[in-house]
Amino acid sequence: MTAISLGPSPDRREALSRRIRFLVAATIAYNVVESVVAVTAGSLASSTALIGFGLDSVIEVSSAAAVAWQFAAREHAVREARERRALRIIALSFFALAAYVSVDAVRALAGTSDADRSLPGIVLAALSLAVMPFLSAAQRRAGRELGSASAVADSKQTLLCTYLSGVLLLGLLANATVGWSWADPLAALVIAAVTLKEGRDAWRGEGCCAAPAAPAAPADRAAPAATGDACGCARGCVCCT
Repeated sequence: MTAISLGPSPDRREALSRRIRFLVAATIAYNVVESVVAVTAGSLASSTALIGFGLDSVIEVSSAAAVAWQFAAREHAVREARERRALRIIALSFFALAAYVSVDAVRALAGTSDADRSLPGIVLAALSLAVMPFLSAAQRRAGRELGSASAVADSKQTLLCTYLSGVLLLGLLANATVGWSWADPLAALVIAAVTLKEGRDAWRGEGCCAAPAAPAAPADRAAPAATGDACGCARGCVCCT
């Protein structure tokens, strides 16, 4: 018996594309404001963590802008042609973020400077911790259904911003309450390692678990390849993780 697998209809595909464009625009707008507030508050408090968080927001914007550029095209074929280029930009953003976080964490562990308490920084980190998971989850769901590796990769970078918000919040609270200056950079090094992995996955991403737009091949070709998983994804596919 022939297995039939249909992807999103053209109308559904267009609706998902519009949703991704909206989510990307919201992510860009939020991160622009976040960057300005974080860098300003970090400069006033001499906080390298806050300044680094603000610069991370700039990288977030570059990743979201890459996806926005991809989905600015109306034709599905053009979007697919832009997919790999967008993935490369997102991967490079991951690598740049990992490098910056690592250097900043080492500098903090070396005790090159002592930051003052920053109430605006604590409020900003808590707000980002509450907002970013919802943006990430919504874009991830839409990207998976549409079959867009770049949209899923960008959603992962938004989720990383959540992790960094948690790290920043713990560090600022520890500095403000008990004077522990080592917790933040240690956690940041862990985040840097995760960031490197996500960058590698984005760089190697080939496809997604989303069903193809056309009917699948006969049953003997419908089973996942030996190098994939239960959903037929290739190893390293960013949409499968």
